[in-house]
Amino acid sequence: MDETLIKYQDVSFNQGDVCVLSDVNLEVQPGEFIYIIGKVGSGKTSLLKTIYAELPIALGEAEALGYNLKEIKNNKIQQLRRKLGIVFQDFQLLTDRTVYDNLNFVLRATGWTDKTKISNRIEEVLLEVGMPNKGYKYPNQLSGGEQQRIVIARAILNNPALILADEPTGNLDVETGRRIVELLRSISQQGSTVIMSTHNLQLVQDYPAKVFRIEDHKMKEVELNENINL
Repeated sequence: MDETLIKYQDVSFNQGDVCVLSDVNLEVQPGEFIYIIGKVGSGKTSLLKTIYAELPIALGEAEALGYNLKEIKNNKIQQLRRKLGIVFQDFQLLTDRTVYDNLNFVLRATGWTDKTKISNRIEEVLLEVGMPNKGYKYPNQLSGGEQQRIVIARAILNNPALILADEPTGNLDVETGRRIVELLRSISQQGSTVIMSTHNLQLVQDYPAKVFRIEDHKMKEVELNENINL
C-alpha cells in the first residue's frame, strides 16, 4: 500500500490572475520533517493553503491524505482538514475563551462527545507541549511562545498524520523559536509528518531536515551541504 501523504506532479496554482508557483513536484512520506524556505511573499503560505484546499490547483496532479485536491468537493474539504493540523504564525486562538475551552471547542467540532475523554485528551496534549496546568488561562495571559505551544496542542488534538506549520517562529524571539522547532521535531519523531515554512535559515542549519526552496515561482529540493540562502 502506498503510504505517500502528499504527491504533487507538475502542479501550478494562482493567486487571482497571478501564477504563484508552477511545475511543483513533491512527495511527502509518513514521519518526515520538511522545511519550505523562501523570501517573504515567495509563495510558502500559498503552497500550504493548497494542501488544505483553501487555494485551488490550476494545473497538474495533486493528492493529500488520500484526497484529489484538483477535484475535491466542498463537502470533502472538512474531512480533509480533520486529518491534519495547522499551526498559524498569528496563533488564531479564541481570545474570549480559556485555553481549555479553545481545545474543547476543536474536539467538539470534530465529533468528540464524551466529556471525560475530552478532558483527558486536553490534559494529554497540554502535557505534551509542556503546558500542563495552563488550561484555565486566557490567551492574553500567555507569552507568545506559550500561545504558540497552545496552537501546537490544538493542532495535534486528533493525532493528525500531517501538521502544517506556517512560519511558527516568525513572531517569537530566537530562543523561544528554537524551543518551538524542537517541539515540532519531537512530534515528528512520534510519527506525525511536519511541513514547516520559514525564512529563518539559522533554524534550518541548527535543526537539519529535508529542505525545499521557493524562488522565482519554482520550488526545488536543496541539499543541506549546499550554501542555503534566500
